[in-house]
Amino acid sequence: MSVENKKQVFNQTPTGALVLANGEVFYGQGCGATGHAVGEVCFNTAMTGYQEILTDPSYTDQVICFTFPHVGNTGTTPEDEEASTGKAQNAARGAIFKAPITPASNWRSENELGAWLEQRGIIGLSGVDTRALTAFIRDNGMPNGVIAHAPDGKFDIDALAAQASSWDGLVGADLASGVTTDASFDWREARWVWPDGYADKEGVKSVVLIDYGVKRNILRNLVSCGMKVTVVPASTPAKDILALKPDGVVLSNGPGDPAATGEYAIPVIQEIIAADKPILGICLGHQMLALALGAKTVKMDQGHHGANHPVKDYTTNKVEIVSMNHGFAVDQKSLPDTVIETHVSLFDGSNCGIQLKGKPVFSVQHHPEASPGPQDSFYLFERFAEAL
Repeated sequence: MSVENKKQVFNQTPTGALVLANGEVFYGQGCGATGHAVGEVCFNTAMTGYQEILTDPSYTDQVICFTFPHVGNTGTTPEDEEASTGKAQNAARGAIFKAPITPASNWRSENELGAWLEQRGIIGLSGVDTRALTAFIRDNGMPNGVIAHAPDGKFDIDALAAQASSWDGLVGADLASGVTTDASFDWREARWVWPDGYADKEGVKSVVLIDYGVKRNILRNLVSCGMKVTVVPASTPAKDILALKPDGVVLSNGPGDPAATGEYAIPVIQEIIAADKPILGICLGHQMLALALGAKTVKMDQGHHGANHPVKDYTTNKVEIVSMNHGFAVDQKSLPDTVIETHVSLFDGSNCGIQLKGKPVFSVQHHPEASPGPQDSFYLFERFAEAL
C-alpha cells in the first residue's frame, strides 16, 4: 500500500507515524509525548503488564509493538514500575497499539495510560495494523525506526527515514552503563502479597546484585527467598564486590549488546567465579556469564518478547511458561565442555540456561521474576537460595 493510500484509510488526519529505515511508513493517531524518537522496533505478545514492560530497562532504545489489541484498561500505578533507578525509568522509546488506548477500569489505577506516557516522555501510536507490522518483523528482523507524534499531522517522512537508516542500532551498544545505578543501595522490599501489597523483609544470606538494568521484581524475589540484597553499579570492580563478603552474586538483566557491556563486565565476573561465589545470572546477566565462561553471543532476528514462552528445564524435565525479553542469545555451539545447557526454548530451540560444571554458578535467558507473566520460574530464586 502506498503512503498516500495509507493516509486515506483514516477519516481524520494522521497525527502519528512509524517510519522504518527502509522507508516503509505506518500511519496512525499519536498519543503520549509529542516529538519523535529513534529505536529498534520489536513486538511483544504479552496480554497484560504493559506498564511493567514499558518500564523494564531491558527495553532501552526500543519501540514496542503490542500485539494484544486492547491496551490501557488497567491504567497505571507506581506499584507496577519495574525500573529500580530514576535514570532507568524512561527505557522504551515508544509504544504502538492497534486500538486507541482503552479507558482505565481497575481499582489499583492511579492514572490513565495516555497521560502516563506523556509524563514519561514516551511516544505512543495507535490505529496501526499491528499484525502487519509483526509479520514484517518476523520476516525481516527487528528494524530501526522512528516513531513520531505531531498533533498538526505534519511529518518530514524523508528526514525521519534518514534518521532511522543512519542510527547505529543495538549491535555493539553498551546500554547498561546508561541505566545502572550511580551508587550502591540496599533493597529489603519483598513480593506483593494480597491484600497488603509490598512489605519489607529482613533476610539472612547476603547477596550483591550487579545492576545492568535490574527490574524491581528480581530484587523482591531475592528478598522473599531470604536474602539481604545490596545493589552495586555495573562498573563496580570485583575487589569491591568481594570486600562486601557476599554469600552470592547476582548478574541482572539489562539492555544492549552483551559483548559491548562485557568489555568491562567479563573480567569482573571471571574474578567472582574464581573466588568460588555462587552466581545467578538473568537475561543479559546470563549472556555475560556465558561470555565469561568462553561462549559467544549472537544477535537474533526477531528476539523473544512476551509472557507465553515455553521453556524446558533439563535438570527436572519440566516445561515452564516464562516471560522473555531479549534480542541477543547465547550461541549453543560455542558452549565450552565445562558448561552444561540446562534450559532450552521450545519455540526455536535456542539456549535459555547454563550451569558451570561442579559449581553453583548458573543462569537463565528468560525472566524468572515475571512481572508481567506467569510465576512458573520463581523456583530459580529458591534454587539460588539453596546454593548459598
